[in-house]
Amino acid sequence: MNPITQDPPWGVVGEHSMVATGHPLAAMAAAQMLREGGSAVDAAIAADAVLGVVEPMATGIGGDVLAMVVPPGEAPLSYNGTGRAPAQFSLDALNLLPDRRIPERHVFSVTVPGVVRGWHDLHGRYGRLPWHRLFQSAIQTAREGFPVAPVAEREWALFEPVLRLDPVSAVLYRADALPRAGERFANPELAAVLEALASEGPDAFYLGTPAAAAARAVQQLGGALTADDFSRHSGHFATPASARFRGLTVLECPPNTHGIAVLHALEALDALSLDPADPATTVSMVEHMGRAMQHAKETVADPAGNTVCTVVVDASGLAITLMSSIFKRFGSGIAAPGCGFVLQNRGSGFSQPGHINGPGPDKRPYHTVVPAAVLKDGAFHAGLGVVGGAMQPQGQVQLITRLAAWGQPLQTAIDAPRWRLEAERALALESGTQPAVAEALRAAGYHEPHGLGELGGRSDFGGAQVVLRDPQGRLIGGSDKRKDGLALAA
Repeated sequence: MNPITQDPPWGVVGEHSMVATGHPLAAMAAAQMLREGGSAVDAAIAADAVLGVVEPMATGIGGDVLAMVVPPGEAPLSYNGTGRAPAQFSLDALNLLPDRRIPERHVFSVTVPGVVRGWHDLHGRYGRLPWHRLFQSAIQTAREGFPVAPVAEREWALFEPVLRLDPVSAVLYRADALPRAGERFANPELAAVLEALASEGPDAFYLGTPAAAAARAVQQLGGALTADDFSRHSGHFATPASARFRGLTVLECPPNTHGIAVLHALEALDALSLDPADPATTVSMVEHMGRAMQHAKETVADPAGNTVCTVVVDASGLAITLMSSIFKRFGSGIAAPGCGFVLQNRGSGFSQPGHINGPGPDKRPYHTVVPAAVLKDGAFHAGLGVVGGAMQPQGQVQLITRLAAWGQPLQTAIDAPRWRLEAERALALESGTQPAVAEALRAAGYHEPHGLGELGGRSDFGGAQVVLRDPQGRLIGGSDKRKDGLALAA
């Protein structure tokens, strides 16, 4: 590995390759793949597999994956690994639900997991190392255990009631004796599943015991998910959506994600002066972000999560932003018995029947995961993601504005206080927001959020992972202090 230099405002500096991800064990797994000659995609998959072990409330093989890939000298590609509603899903079943909407923690919220197939599709196109090698760190971590990190401990405790909704989840994730920070937690059931998919490929998941166990668990609760839904799952590569901002090209995954909200907001803001010293600038940012999210709500779906993000650039220049998620913390709360993971609750992102995002058999719901990249003069300039459900597009707009319009150093831009729209005029402000900015926003009619769901009034301001290339060609990595991760030069 190259020597690591740290300049607090700028971030971690590296000459050849860089990793930014949400946990030190994930960063080390990615760096090891790079040292062995693996690609950025190999490294990102290895990191993501570890994240599913050490942050089970955020991601895992029961969730979805999306990615933005920028190969050197080639056109960028996005990957959509989001799963569909069960083929036997019945709209009549919604008649007993309030407003015919799927609740966040409900058996109808379970959609087919896309992570494992997504890893395999990405590796098939961009991987260099053998498939089985990518999972050794995750397998070892799950089998031998790991010290629970501080942010993970807080989220584990905050969402303990979700675990108690399902007896298998309650035992798996120790609802009666929640792990404390620094305490070791092991998941041997997950280690066995990861070993099987490492040796046999994705069929071990989609055609094997995990699919059957998940289907039985859902059906016992009145859901429609079947093993056939797993066997028919597929993801796809696509051309990214894009917009110009301050001479840069910002790339987002197209619908069914709300990446278009980022693009619409940035296009509107690009016409403004965006004076960082003027509180009215922040008011304008919030207003344009609100309009962009409303547009997404009307044309894609209802915004609504927890996610992890890994950004890797390798020595060849291949870059990837990879994000996976089980949506809300601990997803649906429904575990696949004997398999060590919970199923996502993406189906709660569906709107009411009749909406463009209304639920239906084999339909993909609105998705909040939006990995991004930025090009400068047609070449890779940055890869980034900001986790946190509806915070994702808002965090990206704030971060890109600070970097591209205000010229702030990377780590400074990541650490800066954020705002988060939680409803049309409900705006949470992070501690440290300048009083003049807060006053201007309140005068514009934005009020503190209260009683708006699990995080209402105690907002999650996200967690950013960023790697960018500076004018000298060096790689600068930044990792959000709001999470447990780090940036690592490799």
